[in-house]
Formats: sequence, structure tokens, C-alpha cells
Amino acid sequence: QVQLVESGGGLVQAGGSLRLSCAASGRPFSRYAMGWFRQAPGKEREFVAAMLWSGSMTIYADSVKGRFTISRDNAKNTVYLQINTLKPEDTAVYYCAEAPPGSTWYRGFGYDYWGQGTQVTVSS
Repeated sequence: QVQLVESGGGLVQAGGSLRLSCAASGRPFSRYAMGWFRQAPGKEREFVAAMLWSGSMTIYADSVKGRFTISRDNAKNTVYLQINTLKPEDTAVYYCAEAPPGSTWYRGFGYDYWGQGTQVTVSS
């Protein structure tokens, strides 16, 4: 079984930065792609960023390009989402998820394991 645990959220002022972490456990040798999503109050869940666990490919939603960076630490089995120049519209619960081979992970689909989410609140 795969378990994903997010951390690093909090309340920050606009213009600030946060680094979210997603610690993964279980199935370490077949980890394929990891993604970050977010869901704001009253809105549908939105794809934010994703990467192949090998590190050979990353992809971002247009709305976050230039401000968000996804990365991973193989030794720690952890995926990160660095968020810079935070805006009030970035306020959401942020989730990490894992996708298997054969999925359209790069389009935000096919993720089969999800974390519980971490709240990010940006004040203006």
C-alpha cells in the first residue's frame, strides 16, 4: 500500500513563499509519477504540477508556471512543491498524488493514491 503524507502548509502573506512536502511510503521501487493538485473552497480540484519520479520530466499548469517548482528527494522518498510569490488566489488545500505507468499523469489523470492534503492560506 502507498501512503502519502503532505506537510508544510500554513498561513502566509501575499508575496511570501512556502515549501510543501509529500512523504511517500510503500512500493518504493515502482514509483512512477507524482503530482500536486489543489482545491479551493467551492471549486473543483485543479492540477498544479507533476513529475516523473526519475526526474526526467516535469509539467506545470499554466496558472502556476514561473512561481511553482516541483522536485523530489529520492533518498527521502519525498516530493516537494516550492511556491513563490504567493497570491490570495493560491489559497486552497494542496494534495499530492501518485500515478502508475500508463497513466496520463502529465494531464492530471490516472492518479490512484492521494494524500490527506495540507491547507495553504494566503492573506492579502
